[in-house]
Amino acid sequence: MQSAAFTLTPSLRLPKPRRPSVSSAVKPRFDPIRVSASSKPSNFNDAVSASFPRRSWSLSSSSSDFKLRPWTSVPLVDSDEGTKRFEVRATAETAGESSESGSSIFKTLELGALFGLWYLFNIWFNIYNKQVLKVFPYPVTVTGIQFAVGTVVVLLMWGLNLYKKPKVSSAQLAAILPLAIVHTLGNLFTNMSLGKVAVSFTHTIKASEPFFSVILSAMFLGEIPTPWVVASLIPIVGGVGLASITEASFNWAGFWSAMASNLTNQSRNVLSKKVMVKKEANMDNITLFSIITVMSFFLLTPVAIFMEGVKFTPTVMQSAGLNVKQVYIRSLIAALCFHAYQQRVSPVTHSVGNCVKRVVVIVSSVLFFKTPVSAVNSFGTGLALAGVFLYSRVKRIKAKPKSA
Repeated sequence: MQSAAFTLTPSLRLPKPRRPSVSSAVKPRFDPIRVSASSKPSNFNDAVSASFPRRSWSLSSSSSDFKLRPWTSVPLVDSDEGTKRFEVRATAETAGESSESGSSIFKTLELGALFGLWYLFNIWFNIYNKQVLKVFPYPVTVTGIQFAVGTVVVLLMWGLNLYKKPKVSSAQLAAILPLAIVHTLGNLFTNMSLGKVAVSFTHTIKASEPFFSVILSAMFLGEIPTPWVVASLIPIVGGVGLASITEASFNWAGFWSAMASNLTNQSRNVLSKKVMVKKEANMDNITLFSIITVMSFFLLTPVAIFMEGVKFTPTVMQSAGLNVKQVYIRSLIAALCFHAYQQRVSPVTHSVGNCVKRVVVIVSSVLFFKTPVSAVNSFGTGLALAGVFLYSRVKRIKAKPKSA
Protein backbone atom coordinates (compact mmCIF):
# COMPACT_ATOMS: atom_id res chain seq x y z
CA MET A 1 0.00 0.00 0.00
CA GLN A 2 1.25 3.41 -0.79
CA SER A 3 2.02 5.47 2.30
CA ALA A 4 0.56 8.92 2.71
CA ALA A 5 1.78 11.79 4.87
CA PHE A 6 -0.55 14.09 6.69
CA THR A 7 0.34 17.44 8.20
CA LEU A 8 -1.57 19.93 10.30
CA THR A 9 -0.87 23.62 10.28
CA PRO A 10 0.23 25.21 13.61
CA SER A 11 -3.00 27.23 13.74
CA LEU A 12 -5.05 24.15 14.51
CA ARG A 13 -5.76 23.79 18.25
CA LEU A 14 -6.36 20.22 19.28
CA PRO A 15 -6.64 18.56 22.67
CA LYS A 16 -3.87 16.24 23.77
CA PRO A 17 -4.62 12.89 22.15
CA ARG A 18 -5.19 9.95 24.39
CA ARG A 19 -2.82 7.02 24.29
CA PRO A 20 -4.53 4.15 22.50
CA SER A 21 -5.47 1.23 24.67
CA VAL A 22 -3.43 -1.90 24.21
CA SER A 23 -6.52 -4.04 24.45
CA SER A 24 -8.35 -2.08 21.73
CA ALA A 25 -8.84 -4.17 18.61
CA VAL A 26 -9.83 -1.29 16.35
CA LYS A 27 -7.08 0.92 15.06
CA PRO A 28 -7.83 4.65 14.69
CA ARG A 29 -8.30 5.97 11.14
CA PHE A 30 -7.79 9.49 9.82
CA ASP A 31 -9.34 11.05 6.74
CA PRO A 32 -6.98 12.68 4.31
CA ILE A 33 -7.99 16.22 4.98
CA ARG A 34 -6.00 19.38 4.68
CA VAL A 35 -7.21 22.02 7.01
CA SER A 36 -6.80 25.58 5.88
CA ALA A 37 -5.27 28.15 8.25
CA SER A 38 -8.04 30.61 7.43
CA SER A 39 -10.83 28.38 8.67
CA LYS A 40 -12.63 29.64 11.74
CA PRO A 41 -12.04 27.56 14.87
CA SER A 42 -14.98 26.05 16.61
CA ASN A 43 -16.04 26.82 20.15
CA PHE A 44 -14.74 23.43 21.26
CA ASN A 45 -11.30 24.26 19.97
CA ASP A 46 -11.40 27.65 21.71
CA ALA A 47 -12.19 25.97 25.00
CA VAL A 48 -9.41 23.46 24.51
CA SER A 49 -6.98 26.24 23.60
CA ALA A 50 -7.51 27.84 26.99
CA SER A 51 -6.60 24.63 28.76
CA PHE A 52 -3.76 23.20 26.66
CA PRO A 53 -0.59 24.81 25.37
CA ARG A 54 -0.21 25.35 21.64
CA ARG A 55 1.60 22.44 20.08
CA SER A 56 2.65 21.30 16.62
CA TRP A 57 1.97 17.71 15.74
CA SER A 58 3.54 15.58 13.02
CA LEU A 59 1.49 12.55 12.04
CA SER A 60 2.80 9.76 9.92
CA SER A 61 0.65 7.09 8.28
CA SER A 62 3.45 5.09 6.82
CA SER A 63 2.11 2.12 8.75
CA SER A 64 -1.00 1.15 10.55
CA ASP A 65 0.52 2.36 13.84
CA PHE A 66 1.45 5.96 14.38
CA LYS A 67 3.59 7.92 16.80
CA LEU A 68 2.92 11.29 18.42
CA ARG A 69 5.95 13.51 18.87
CA PRO A 70 4.95 16.60 20.86
CA TRP A 71 7.20 19.64 20.97
CA THR A 72 7.44 21.54 24.24
CA SER A 73 9.36 24.64 25.19
CA VAL A 74 9.91 23.49 28.80
CA PRO A 75 13.48 22.10 29.15
CA LEU A 76 13.90 18.70 30.68
CA VAL A 77 15.66 18.41 34.03
CA ASP A 78 19.22 17.22 33.66
CA SER A 79 19.51 14.17 35.85
CA ASP A 80 23.24 14.73 36.39
CA GLU A 81 22.69 18.34 37.39
CA GLY A 82 19.91 17.35 39.80
CA THR A 83 22.15 14.73 41.29
CA LYS A 84 24.87 17.32 41.74
CA ARG A 85 22.46 19.70 43.47
CA PHE A 86 21.36 16.89 45.75
CA GLU A 87 24.96 16.02 46.52
CA VAL A 88 25.81 19.64 47.27
CA ARG A 89 22.82 19.99 49.60
CA ALA A 90 23.60 16.72 51.36
CA THR A 91 27.23 17.78 51.73
CA ALA A 92 26.17 21.15 53.18
CA GLU A 93 23.86 19.49 55.71
CA THR A 94 26.59 17.04 56.68
CA ALA A 95 29.06 19.89 57.08
CA GLY A 96 26.55 21.77 59.27
CA GLU A 97 26.04 18.75 61.48
CA SER A 98 29.80 18.26 61.75
CA SER A 99 30.24 21.93 62.67
CA GLU A 100 27.58 21.70 65.40
CA SER A 101 29.13 18.49 66.73
CA GLY A 102 32.58 20.08 66.76
CA SER A 103 31.24 23.16 68.56
CA SER A 104 29.50 20.98 71.17
CA ILE A 105 32.69 19.00 71.78
CA PHE A 106 34.68 22.23 72.11
CA LYS A 107 32.22 23.66 74.66
CA THR A 108 32.33 20.43 76.65
CA LEU A 109 36.13 20.46 76.71
CA GLU A 110 36.14 24.14 77.67
CA LEU A 111 33.72 23.54 80.55
CA GLY A 112 35.77 20.56 81.70
CA ALA A 113 38.95 22.66 81.65
CA LEU A 114 37.26 25.40 83.70
CA PHE A 115 36.11 22.87 86.30
CA GLY A 116 39.58 21.33 86.38
CA LEU A 117 41.21 24.71 87.02
CA TRP A 118 38.55 25.58 89.59
CA TYR A 119 39.26 22.39 91.56
CA LEU A 120 43.03 22.81 91.19
CA PHE A 121 42.97 26.39 92.50
CA ASN A 122 40.79 25.27 95.44
CA ILE A 123 43.22 22.49 96.34
CA TRP A 124 46.26 24.76 96.16
CA PHE A 125 44.54 27.50 98.16
CA ASN A 126 43.54 25.18 100.99
CA ILE A 127 46.92 23.43 101.17
CA TYR A 128 49.14 26.54 101.04
CA ASN A 129 46.76 28.54 103.19
CA LYS A 130 46.75 25.83 105.86
CA GLN A 131 50.58 25.67 105.79
CA VAL A 132 50.81 29.43 106.34
CA LEU A 133 48.21 29.48 109.11
CA LYS A 134 49.99 26.66 110.98
CA VAL A 135 53.20 28.70 111.36
CA PHE A 136 51.65 32.19 111.19
CA PRO A 137 48.48 32.07 113.35
CA TYR A 138 47.08 35.47 112.41
CA PRO A 139 43.96 34.81 110.30
CA VAL A 140 42.88 38.47 110.06
CA THR A 141 46.27 39.48 108.64
CA VAL A 142 46.33 36.47 106.28
CA THR A 143 42.84 37.32 104.99
CA GLY A 144 43.84 40.97 104.55
CA ILE A 145 46.91 39.89 102.51
CA GLN A 146 44.66 37.81 100.26
CA PHE A 147 42.43 40.80 99.61
CA ALA A 148 45.53 42.97 99.04
CA VAL A 149 46.88 40.61 96.35
CA GLY A 150 43.43 40.47 94.78
CA THR A 151 43.28 44.27 94.73
CA VAL A 152 46.64 44.46 92.94
CA VAL A 153 45.40 41.95 90.35
CA VAL A 154 42.22 43.96 89.79
CA LEU A 155 44.11 47.24 89.41
CA LEU A 156 46.48 45.62 86.91
CA MET A 157 43.54 44.30 84.91
CA TRP A 158 42.01 47.77 84.77
CA GLY A 159 45.29 49.62 84.24
CA LEU A 160 46.49 47.37 81.40
CA ASN A 161 43.01 47.31 79.81
CA LEU A 162 42.81 43.56 80.24
CA TYR A 163 39.29 44.21 81.50
CA LYS A 164 37.26 47.36 81.10
CA LYS A 165 37.42 49.68 84.10
CA PRO A 166 33.89 50.34 85.33
CA LYS A 167 32.33 53.69 86.07
CA VAL A 168 30.54 53.16 89.37
CA SER A 169 28.23 55.70 90.92
CA SER A 170 28.00 56.43 94.63
CA ALA A 171 24.55 54.84 94.72
CA GLN A 172 25.97 51.60 93.31
CA LEU A 173 28.81 51.64 95.86
CA ALA A 174 26.29 52.08 98.67
CA ALA A 175 24.33 49.07 97.38
CA ILE A 176 27.48 46.94 97.07
CA LEU A 177 28.85 47.84 100.52
CA PRO A 178 26.70 45.31 102.49
CA LEU A 179 27.79 42.60 100.07
CA ALA A 180 31.43 43.52 100.61
CA ILE A 181 31.01 43.36 104.40
CA VAL A 182 29.51 39.86 104.47
CA HIS A 183 31.99 38.72 101.82
CA THR A 184 34.86 39.90 104.03
CA LEU A 185 33.44 38.20 107.11
CA GLY A 186 32.77 34.95 105.25
CA ASN A 187 36.37 34.58 104.09
CA LEU A 188 37.72 35.72 107.46
CA PHE A 189 35.73 33.06 109.35
CA THR A 190 36.86 30.40 106.88
CA ASN A 191 40.52 31.22 107.54
CA MET A 192 39.87 31.24 111.27
CA SER A 193 38.43 27.73 111.01
CA LEU A 194 41.27 26.49 108.80
CA GLY A 195 43.75 27.72 111.39
CA LYS A 196 42.05 25.75 114.19
CA VAL A 197 40.93 22.42 112.67
CA ALA A 198 41.78 20.15 109.76
CA VAL A 199 40.95 21.27 106.23
CA SER A 200 38.73 18.24 105.70
CA PHE A 201 36.69 19.03 108.81
CA THR A 202 36.25 22.70 107.85
CA HIS A 203 34.86 21.73 104.46
CA THR A 204 32.65 19.07 106.01
CA ILE A 205 31.06 21.77 108.19
CA LYS A 206 30.85 24.14 105.22
CA ALA A 207 28.84 21.46 103.41
CA SER A 208 25.91 22.55 105.59
CA GLU A 209 25.60 25.84 103.65
CA PRO A 210 22.27 24.73 102.06
CA PHE A 211 20.72 24.57 105.54
CA PHE A 212 21.49 28.25 106.14
CA SER A 213 20.42 29.15 102.61
CA VAL A 214 16.96 27.64 103.12
CA ILE A 215 16.48 29.27 106.54
CA LEU A 216 17.62 32.75 105.43
CA SER A 217 15.64 32.64 102.18
CA ALA A 218 12.49 31.74 104.08
CA MET A 219 13.06 34.48 106.67
CA PHE A 220 14.01 37.40 104.40
CA LEU A 221 12.75 36.48 100.93
CA GLY A 222 9.62 34.54 101.82
CA GLU A 223 10.75 31.53 99.76
CA ILE A 224 9.07 28.50 101.30
CA PRO A 225 11.10 25.35 100.58
CA THR A 226 9.49 22.33 98.97
CA PRO A 227 9.21 19.06 100.92
CA TRP A 228 11.96 17.64 98.71
CA VAL A 229 14.35 20.41 99.74
CA VAL A 230 13.55 19.92 103.42
CA ALA A 231 14.13 16.18 103.07
CA SER A 232 17.53 16.76 101.46
CA LEU A 233 18.65 18.78 104.51
CA ILE A 234 18.30 15.75 106.82
CA PRO A 235 21.37 13.84 105.52
CA ILE A 236 23.34 17.11 105.44
CA VAL A 237 22.71 17.94 109.08
CA GLY A 238 23.06 14.32 110.18
CA GLY A 239 26.30 13.82 108.26
CA VAL A 240 27.90 17.00 109.64
CA GLY A 241 26.89 16.04 113.19
CA LEU A 242 28.27 12.51 112.79
CA ALA A 243 31.55 13.80 111.37
CA SER A 244 31.89 16.38 114.16
CA ILE A 245 31.59 13.96 117.07
CA THR A 246 34.21 11.66 115.50
CA GLU A 247 36.65 14.35 114.33
CA ALA A 248 40.12 14.00 115.85
CA SER A 249 40.99 17.70 115.45
CA PHE A 250 37.62 18.97 116.74
CA ASN A 251 37.51 22.17 118.80
CA TRP A 252 34.67 24.61 119.29
CA ALA A 253 36.53 27.63 117.92
CA GLY A 254 37.09 25.93 114.57
CA PHE A 255 33.53 24.54 114.54
CA TRP A 256 31.78 27.84 115.20
CA SER A 257 34.08 29.74 112.84
CA ALA A 258 33.07 27.42 110.00
CA MET A 259 29.40 27.79 110.98
CA ALA A 260 29.79 31.58 111.01
CA SER A 261 31.35 31.33 107.55
CA ASN A 262 28.27 29.45 106.34
CA LEU A 263 25.98 32.07 107.82
CA THR A 264 27.80 35.06 106.30
CA ASN A 265 28.33 33.47 102.89
CA GLN A 266 24.66 32.57 102.56
CA SER A 267 23.70 36.00 103.88
CA ARG A 268 25.70 37.44 101.00
CA ASN A 269 23.69 35.37 98.52
CA VAL A 270 20.36 36.30 100.06
CA LEU A 271 21.39 39.94 100.43
CA SER A 272 22.37 40.14 96.78
CA LYS A 273 18.81 39.11 95.87
CA LYS A 274 17.33 41.49 98.41
CA VAL A 275 19.36 44.52 97.41
CA MET A 276 19.02 43.70 93.68
CA VAL A 277 22.13 45.46 92.45
CA LYS A 278 21.32 46.74 88.97
CA LYS A 279 23.59 45.09 86.43
CA GLU A 280 24.23 47.68 83.80
CA ALA A 281 26.61 47.45 80.87
CA ASN A 282 29.59 48.09 83.16
CA MET A 283 28.44 45.83 86.03
CA ASP A 284 28.86 42.16 85.13
CA ASN A 285 29.83 39.38 87.56
CA ILE A 286 33.59 39.85 87.19
CA THR A 287 33.31 43.61 87.68
CA LEU A 288 31.10 43.17 90.73
CA PHE A 289 33.51 40.70 92.32
CA SER A 290 36.46 42.99 91.54
CA ILE A 291 34.79 45.94 93.23
CA ILE A 292 33.91 43.80 96.26
CA THR A 293 37.54 42.63 96.50
CA VAL A 294 38.88 46.20 96.55
CA MET A 295 36.27 47.28 99.11
CA SER A 296 37.05 44.24 101.31
CA PHE A 297 40.73 45.18 101.33
CA PHE A 298 40.00 48.69 102.59
CA LEU A 299 37.50 47.36 105.12
CA LEU A 300 39.73 44.68 106.64
CA THR A 301 43.19 46.30 106.62
CA PRO A 302 42.57 48.69 109.52
CA VAL A 303 40.83 45.90 111.46
CA ALA A 304 43.85 43.59 110.98
CA ILE A 305 46.28 46.26 112.19
CA PHE A 306 44.08 47.03 115.19
CA MET A 307 43.52 43.39 116.22
CA GLU A 308 46.85 41.72 115.36
CA GLY A 309 49.29 44.59 114.72
CA VAL A 310 51.84 44.62 111.92
CA LYS A 311 53.02 41.03 111.93
CA PHE A 312 53.91 40.36 108.31
CA THR A 313 57.24 42.17 108.22
CA PRO A 314 60.48 40.18 107.71
CA THR A 315 61.84 41.35 111.07
CA VAL A 316 58.88 40.04 113.06
CA MET A 317 58.83 36.72 111.23
CA GLN A 318 62.58 36.21 111.56
CA SER A 319 62.35 36.88 115.28
CA ALA A 320 59.66 34.17 115.43
CA GLY A 321 62.02 31.72 113.71
CA LEU A 322 60.06 31.51 110.46
CA ASN A 323 61.38 31.04 106.95
CA VAL A 324 60.43 34.43 105.53
CA LYS A 325 60.83 33.51 101.87
CA GLN A 326 58.81 30.33 102.25
CA VAL A 327 55.97 32.06 104.07
CA TYR A 328 55.85 34.86 101.51
CA ILE A 329 55.78 32.50 98.53
CA ARG A 330 53.08 30.28 100.01
CA SER A 331 51.01 33.29 101.03
CA LEU A 332 51.28 34.71 97.50
CA ILE A 333 50.28 31.41 95.87
CA ALA A 334 47.34 31.01 98.24
CA ALA A 335 46.17 34.58 97.58
CA LEU A 336 46.41 34.19 93.79
CA CYS A 337 44.53 30.90 93.93
CA PHE A 338 41.93 32.47 96.21
CA HIS A 339 41.29 35.23 93.66
CA ALA A 340 41.35 32.78 90.71
CA TYR A 341 38.85 30.24 92.02
CA GLN A 342 36.38 32.98 92.91
CA GLN A 343 35.85 33.51 89.16
CA ARG A 344 32.99 31.07 88.94
CA VAL A 345 31.12 29.43 86.13
CA SER A 346 27.39 29.86 85.62
CA PRO A 347 25.20 29.38 88.74
CA VAL A 348 23.51 26.24 87.35
CA THR A 349 26.77 24.38 86.81
CA HIS A 350 28.29 25.89 89.97
CA SER A 351 25.65 24.36 92.26
CA VAL A 352 26.52 20.82 91.15
CA GLY A 353 30.25 21.47 90.73
CA ASN A 354 30.52 22.92 94.24
CA CYS A 355 29.52 19.56 95.72
CA VAL A 356 32.20 17.77 93.71
CA LYS A 357 34.68 20.47 94.73
CA ARG A 358 34.11 19.65 98.41
CA VAL A 359 34.87 16.00 97.73
CA VAL A 360 38.04 16.85 95.82
CA VAL A 361 39.31 19.26 98.47
CA ILE A 362 38.53 16.92 101.38
CA VAL A 363 40.19 13.89 99.77
CA SER A 364 43.27 15.82 98.61
CA SER A 365 43.78 17.48 102.01
CA VAL A 366 43.43 14.16 103.84
CA LEU A 367 46.05 12.61 101.57
CA PHE A 368 48.42 15.60 101.69
CA PHE A 369 48.32 16.25 105.44
CA LYS A 370 47.81 12.57 106.30
CA THR A 371 44.82 13.43 108.45
CA PRO A 372 43.60 10.49 110.57
CA VAL A 373 40.05 9.64 109.52
CA SER A 374 37.92 6.92 111.11
CA ALA A 375 35.32 4.87 109.28
CA VAL A 376 32.45 6.61 111.11
CA ASN A 377 33.93 10.02 110.30
CA SER A 378 34.22 9.08 106.62
CA PHE A 379 30.61 7.88 106.59
CA GLY A 380 29.39 11.14 108.15
CA THR A 381 31.33 13.23 105.63
CA GLY A 382 30.03 11.14 102.75
CA LEU A 383 26.46 11.39 104.03
CA ALA A 384 26.67 15.17 104.27
CA LEU A 385 28.11 15.48 100.75
CA ALA A 386 25.45 13.15 99.36
CA GLY A 387 22.83 15.40 100.94
CA VAL A 388 24.41 18.45 99.29
CA PHE A 389 24.27 16.76 95.89
CA LEU A 390 20.65 15.76 96.48
CA TYR A 391 19.83 19.33 97.50
CA SER A 392 21.36 20.73 94.31
CA ARG A 393 19.06 18.44 92.29
CA VAL A 394 15.75 18.80 94.12
CA LYS A 395 16.14 22.57 94.47
CA ARG A 396 15.09 22.85 90.80
CA ILE A 397 11.75 21.13 91.46
CA LYS A 398 9.09 23.83 91.57
CA ALA A 399 6.19 23.59 93.97
CA LYS A 400 2.81 23.05 92.29
CA PRO A 401 0.56 26.13 92.46
CA LYS A 402 -2.47 25.74 94.71
CA SER A 403 -5.72 25.34 92.78
CA ALA A 404 -8.50 27.79 93.61
